[in-house]
Amino acid sequence: MREFTLHSYDGPAGLRLQDSPEPTPGPGELLVRAEAAGLTPPLLRTLRGHGRAPLPHSPGGDLVGRVLAVGEGVTGHRPGDRVGGVAFSGVYAELALVRPEFVTPVAEDVPAAEALAVVRSGLVALAALRTGALAPGESVLITSAAGGVGHLAVQLARALGAERVVAAVGSAAKAGFLHDLGATEVVTYDRLADSDVLDDLEPVDLLIDNAGGGTLAAAHAALAPFGRLVVNSGAGGTLDAGALLRGAHTATGLAMARLSRHRPDFVADCRTELWHRLATGTLRPVCTTLPFTRLPEAVALMERRENLGKLALLPELG
Repeated sequence: MREFTLHSYDGPAGLRLQDSPEPTPGPGELLVRAEAAGLTPPLLRTLRGHGRAPLPHSPGGDLVGRVLAVGEGVTGHRPGDRVGGVAFSGVYAELALVRPEFVTPVAEDVPAAEALAVVRSGLVALAALRTGALAPGESVLITSAAGGVGHLAVQLARALGAERVVAAVGSAAKAGFLHDLGATEVVTYDRLADSDVLDDLEPVDLLIDNAGGGTLAAAHAALAPFGRLVVNSGAGGTLDAGALLRGAHTATGLAMARLSRHRPDFVADCRTELWHRLATGTLRPVCTTLPFTRLPEAVALMERRENLGKLALLPELG
């Protein structure tokens, strides 16, 4: 089978497409033939050496596909099932091994790229809003708002009754895209970091941070007294404990792997709601798709922050 592996920490230049042996599912594993694979910010950090994965390395990520075989001890799944979720390695390949607890059934009538957007990015977006206890009539600031998670969080926030949805992005060129999705205001990161602009921005009740880094502190300054912060980004960032104290703010880290293991009912409820919203049209994933063989190009596109919505690779076009 064809598979991308990482041979140096040089970003997209470190990826190499090669022929690899087809994997066999071990105990507690599913073998899935990919219909779509997604790109997420953790992939960018992996390709630049974050975590120093031993080389060569086959990165993980989200996927949608069809079960080809099941390993010993697996129940609830059988060959032919269509599923979507996360593989922690080997996802940029024609065949991938996944754990059953990290996938969910996918309906036959949902296009692969849209399903891909829902099963991971949509799950993160809704889990963040639910964890942050967004209530009707409240306001929310969402960073990385034009990305895979962010563009769905904008839509979901409005669907959950948010009166104001402030979308934070790197470029004002994305404003039209975000207004079409329901954002009431769009602010760029450089303006968010400008104290004069921040003084003119009405404080928000909830901050969903998908960006991390230096953006985190700037976005935190926009929280109203008693506001809540949900940190979803793995890019780090520093919060001023004094600012948390003065604002009577609460901060929560969102870790989907832990939620899947320890709060499966919460995750299942989020998934049910997402599929319902997709079916009724209150959730509209936007996907930028490229053929599987153009993974390095897709990575470069994401590094430049030029993608709108979910970035998806479609192996059948390769």
